[in-house]
Amino acid sequence: MQFKHPEILYALLLLIIPIIIHLFQLRKFQKVAFTNVQFLKELTIQTRKSSQLKKWLTLLTRMLLLACVIIAFAQPYISNSESFNTKSETVIYLDNSFSMQAQGSNGTLLNSAIQGVIENMGENEAISIFTNDASFYNTSIKAIKNDIIQLKHSPGQLGYDAVLLKGKNAFSEDKSTIKNLVLISDFQQKEDRLTIPADSSTNVKLVQLKPANVSNITIDSLYISKSTVENLELTVKLKNQGEPIETLPVSLFNDDKLIAKSAVTIENETSTIFTIPANSIFNGKITIEDTNLQYDNELYFNIDQREPIKVLAINEADDTFLKKIYTNDEFDYMSAPFNALNYNSLDDQNLIVLNELKEIPLSLITALKAFTDNGGNLLIIPSNNSTLNTYNQLFTNYNLSGFSSLNPKEKRVTTIHFSHPVLANVFDKQIRNFQYPKVNSLYSNASSSGTAILSYEDGSSFLSQSENVYRFSAALNADNSNFKNSPLIVPVLYNIGKQSLKVSKLYYTLGEENSIDVTTKLQQDDILTLVNGDNTVIPLQQTYTNKVALKTSDYPNTSGIIAVKNKDTFLKNLSFNFNRNESNLSYLNLNAVENATVNDSITSTINDIKSATNVNELWKWFVIFALAFLIIEMLILKFLK
Repeated sequence: MQFKHPEILYALLLLIIPIIIHLFQLRKFQKVAFTNVQFLKELTIQTRKSSQLKKWLTLLTRMLLLACVIIAFAQPYISNSESFNTKSETVIYLDNSFSMQAQGSNGTLLNSAIQGVIENMGENEAISIFTNDASFYNTSIKAIKNDIIQLKHSPGQLGYDAVLLKGKNAFSEDKSTIKNLVLISDFQQKEDRLTIPADSSTNVKLVQLKPANVSNITIDSLYISKSTVENLELTVKLKNQGEPIETLPVSLFNDDKLIAKSAVTIENETSTIFTIPANSIFNGKITIEDTNLQYDNELYFNIDQREPIKVLAINEADDTFLKKIYTNDEFDYMSAPFNALNYNSLDDQNLIVLNELKEIPLSLITALKAFTDNGGNLLIIPSNNSTLNTYNQLFTNYNLSGFSSLNPKEKRVTTIHFSHPVLANVFDKQIRNFQYPKVNSLYSNASSSGTAILSYEDGSSFLSQSENVYRFSAALNADNSNFKNSPLIVPVLYNIGKQSLKVSKLYYTLGEENSIDVTTKLQQDDILTLVNGDNTVIPLQQTYTNKVALKTSDYPNTSGIIAVKNKDTFLKNLSFNFNRNESNLSYLNLNAVENATVNDSITSTINDIKSATNVNELWKWFVIFALAFLIIEMLILKFLK
């Protein structure tokens, strides 16, 4: 118990005065003569005892009465804070990720969280609230009530470390205030762990909201499993977290038209196949019916007319192996002898292959530099008789080390760099025991540069990349290497060709940085836009001679099929879907989290914050006690004989 005016308590010393008066009073009892002495003696003894008891009780009530009056004037109070005038700051993180769509006892977890904050925070109390995609700093519930009621689920979720950092940055720099950071979430298990560093200046409170059930069905992914001249087979992969389901309807739409429907039985995961016509524009959507999370119940995709990737091979060697890889169903392959090369055709290509040229003239070096500056890709296969100074002059444009000399020593290609984008998704597992291709002679690298894709047994690179240029360090003809017969040649050269033009995927993931090439030639001041209904956005883009490279990250922010336009001219469609990371409803056990208070109720958490700074004034109680003792004294004087 604390006092506003503790100096008044010195008045309690005055309580000694009635004690002194009681102990040293001079009044004596008078004796009166009476004939019956025995009776008079008993009466006198009884009167002395009752008189002493009455005086002691009267003294006690008066002292308590006086003490209560003095304490009431000192204004006592009870507070959990160290000082009466301590202020508190409250910052709340409200998780609005898709996992908060799960149903709790009072609707979705997000709606329960919003309702809990509105009901328990005073309308005019100072507060800061932030979500995964919105922030409301130094405001009040009254001012932002409509905004938080209309909160939508966010496709992205802040990491736990980012939440803690953002929450602490929302506090003022006033060190005298009590700072309370409240995290309201379901605390789904993610890659980053929830670790709260010890910080005496901030009270971290975790409120974990749990769903009524953790069952959920997800459309996980979609891919083309088989392609023929007439048809495409689409495989839809589904996952289930919960009880097995005997019949789950799966529907396929083209625009808004139902094309096909199937039913699957699912325990943990399963797949179903739809067949659609090839070489036709298809704006598709896969849907299922699930009552828990809603965001993963549909998946958009689209198939546009295929854009052939243009490949030009400039040859002084046999290019039969290139023709077999760059077939006309996906590539527009053109072969040109070096001595009959038309320089005007270079700008229209996506990939140029220098196939064992003996020398590279300065005019071709200049043209190739302009080609790569405009987004084109270059693949260099040297000859055993290369004029090294012309090659090295080309390499300097791309920060590639020059060839020093031809080394007539046999070497095996033994290292595959599986993480390189050219080899991504090529191998199911990292193989180590395969038939290594070999070369009989190779060019030694003057210094290490570029990123290795394939390497020799001594660690030097057989195939490397720098920017958009790929380079072999040895000739690939049959006399020098058996690489053409290796199973590596097809995926390596095919993927180099595919990546020279980033052909649109079936769909892209929202919240990630996507790079998309759109084949078009823009006039001066033209610009591409993304159009979704009435919304039009200009994405980040870079214009080249025969294409435009789009980069999407923050937009779009909703799933669906979006059109790419040049002014009013339609170019193509792009499909976007939400990331499926939050479909797995597994949650952290917060009991092991240190330096934080864990609760499952927003009401009790906010009440704990309020009680930490609430002042319970007690002076009224002491006034009541004083009146009670006054009444007791009057009753003693009147009724105690």
